[in-house]
Amino acid sequence: MIVERFNKIKSNIEKLKPAKPVNIVAISKTFSLDHIKPLIDFGHDHFGENKVQEAKAKWGDLKNKNKKLNLHMVGKLQSNKAKNAVELFDYIHSLDNQKLADVLSKSQKNINRSLKYFVQVNIGNEIQKSGIPASDLDAFYNYCSKELDLNIIGLMVIPPNDTNTRKYFEAVCNLNNSLALKELSMGMSADYEEAVNYHSTYVRIGSLIFGSRS
Repeated sequence: MIVERFNKIKSNIEKLKPAKPVNIVAISKTFSLDHIKPLIDFGHDHFGENKVQEAKAKWGDLKNKNKKLNLHMVGKLQSNKAKNAVELFDYIHSLDNQKLADVLSKSQKNINRSLKYFVQVNIGNEIQKSGIPASDLDAFYNYCSKELDLNIIGLMVIPPNDTNTRKYFEAVCNLNNSLALKELSMGMSADYEEAVNYHSTYVRIGSLIFGSRS
């Protein structure tokens, strides 16, 4: 069932004829490894978690055995958890402040790892949401990529919860292009097709693949 749902999403994306390959990050947070296993066995290798402790308990041994697995940190990352995150994750989608950037840079140098990062943009300037305001993006990107030598591959957005996600996707797509970044992380279960139309290359999908969370 899980593999069938995954293939349906893949097929829906292919019908949109995206200009670049689209990676489906299967958001496996709160689901047990037994529940996720059919998709791993099928050969899918991009999975997303939002808590460092849960991810470590679930994926630590498996990642040591299966080097093809890519683990994505998609939740808010506290700087005091950054060291553990760098040891486990391959992608961080929620780089959203200078203090976190500093700790991530130091942590990955200490263990000689280089992760791939998305800068989270707060496109709606929402007080309750993390992310860099669009007006501060150039300075933050330059600081992370030039001074800290972090591998920033794209921007990430969780658009405001209103009916017009299209305008937010378009705005972030334009910001991504202005920085000449190659990847873009936007779109979830409810709006991934719209996101792909605006050149998202990483869509973060949980419930459409794994079912609803209890």
